[in-house]
Amino acid sequence: QVRLVESGGGLVQPGGSLRLSCAASGVSVRLNGMAWYRQAPGKERELVATISSDDRSSVEDSVKGRFTIARDNAKNILYLQMNSLKVEDTAVYYCNMHSWDQQHWGQGTQVTVSA
Repeated sequence: QVRLVESGGGLVQPGGSLRLSCAASGVSVRLNGMAWYRQAPGKERELVATISSDDRSSVEDSVKGRFTIARDNAKNILYLQMNSLKVEDTAVYYCNMHSWDQQHWGQGTQVTVSA
């Protein structure tokens, strides 16, 4: 059974940093495509960053230069390092695993950026 559990969210001031973690079980973060999405109130879920099984990573333009996606293969954990946070980064952040035949989501972790 695949399980993705996010943690690390919270309340932070603008300009601050957070690191989100996604602990995976029943699936390898190294052998599958992994991603972070977010959903702000009243908006659709949007892609934030991805990392492929062959270590190609990308981030969306809205977070480029501020967010970094990475993984610890030994611990089977996906990370999202978020720096220089802005109010508009406030959202529920979701971990995603995707392959040719399946897709799984975590339950999400709330990130609130506010003064």
